[in-house]
Order: sequence, then C-alpha cells, then structure tokens
Amino acid sequence: MSPLSGVLGESWSYYKRFAGHFLLIAFVIYIVAAAIVALLSLAGSVGTFVGLIISVIAAFLVQAALVKAVQDVRDGRADLNLGETVRAVLPYLAAVIAASILAGIGIAIGFALIIVPGLILLTFWSLIVPSIVIGGEGVFGSFSKSWRTVRHYAWHVFGTYVLVFLILIVFDIVLGLILLALPIVARNFISNVVSGTLVAPFLALVVTLIYYRLTAAHEAPRAEPAWPAQAGPGPDAPPAGPGTQAAGPGPQPGTGTAPWPNAEPPRAEPGPPPASPPSGPDTQA
Repeated sequence: MSPLSGVLGESWSYYKRFAGHFLLIAFVIYIVAAAIVALLSLAGSVGTFVGLIISVIAAFLVQAALVKAVQDVRDGRADLNLGETVRAVLPYLAAVIAASILAGIGIAIGFALIIVPGLILLTFWSLIVPSIVIGGEGVFGSFSKSWRTVRHYAWHVFGTYVLVFLILIVFDIVLGLILLALPIVARNFISNVVSGTLVAPFLALVVTLIYYRLTAAHEAPRAEPAWPAQAGPGPDAPPAGPGTQAAGPGPQPGTGTAPWPNAEPPRAEPGPPPASPPSGPDTQA
C-alpha cells in the first residue's frame, strides 16, 4: 500500500478541525501585506517595487507559517497562536525564500525545455519548505533532503499533486462564478484574497503530511531488530516424538562445543605411562 493513501482525506480532516487557526494565519498575513503594498503604491514606482518585494516575502511567510502550524496541530491541538507561529518561523524565513526562488528558477527552466523536466523537479523539490521548517535543513540541504524523501515514491507524489490541481481548478471556477457580478478590479482583489486564504492552508496540509508520511516510510526499515531471530526447525521438520530429546544446554552431538561459551573444556583423564623401549645388545646404558 502506498504511504500516501488517504493523505487528501487526512488533510481535509485537519482543515475542517483547525480551519479557524489556519485561516487566521493566512488571512492576517495577506491583509497586512496588502495594506502595506497599497500604502507603498502611493509613493510611485519605487514604492510599487518595494511593495512587490513585500508581497513575495509575505507569500513565503504564509507558506512557512502554515507548515509550522500543521506541525503544531498534529498532536490534536493548536499549542501556538498566530504570533508564536510567526516568531517560530522567522529564523527559517531567509532560507525558505532563497531555496524557493532557486527552485522556482530551476523548475521554470525545466518547463521551458520540454516541460517534463519541470514536472520532475516540481515533484522532487516540492518538500523544500517542510525540509527547512521541520527538518532544519539549510538552503542547499533542503534540495537534497526533499529529493531523498520523494525518491521511490515520485509517482505517488505526482499523482497526489495532480488531484490537488484538479480540485483547485474546480474551486477557482466556482469562485469566479460567484464573483461574476462584481467589477473586474474588485473581483480580482477578492478572488486573490479569498483563494489565497482558503487554498494556502490546504496546500500546506497536503505538502506537510506528505513530508511526514514519506519520512516515516523511509525510516520504517531502520526500526527492524538488529539481530535476526534464531531460525526454528522449519515447517518440514518431523514432529518431536516421545523419545525425542529436546536440545538442552549441554553439548550437541558432533559439535565438540561446550554447553556455554565460558565453560571449561573437559580435562583428559591420565592414562598409563608409556612403555620403555626393550633393551638390546646395541642399547647403551
């Protein structure tokens, strides 16, 4: 069975249970960033450029904060509030931004070539953010960590992302139909805020739970006992009869071994002295 079986259902269960917590994190960060960008846009082109940078930073902050929030609620309760969650991910924010930008460049180049390399990189590098926030990896270490985690399960990961992509397409269509009567500017603004607030937590849940499941799948063989169990007589061995003696702690026939490792070997009994050679005429005294 695939380790990702039911991951979307589990993500949806967490989403429904902790919707208020997840939506608050995404909504507050998006609103604060949108307000700052709106104020900076009044300063002209320079302010617009700075606002664009703040928007990018806010998007990465939402990703990191939601991954941390998912890690927090896996025990069944939310121990960190909004401020504590943001403070917990601030030390990882620079690494998340740098790694995400590098991954975005590599994936874009892959899509520009034959599309397939871009899909491959998108799949194998999809766990970069949880590798940093949860695994504690650095910028370049997160790439190798994500690659090792996805390895052997790439098709399962890719199939999961395809299903999520289809779900998001349906969501965008429904949201667009709901907002169809609004002016285009208001429609785009509300669509971006609503879709970002509602969709980002679910994406973070899917990615983080994939990270946990695949990490556990790779570590499962290490939990086996170091020493294999002693082999028994086997299913084809004849049953022991009433005259069959069970193997005990004594030496086994034909083995010549002592019953215990530290036992002393049996001492040889003294025999008769060797016979003296017969005296003859050539024997010197």
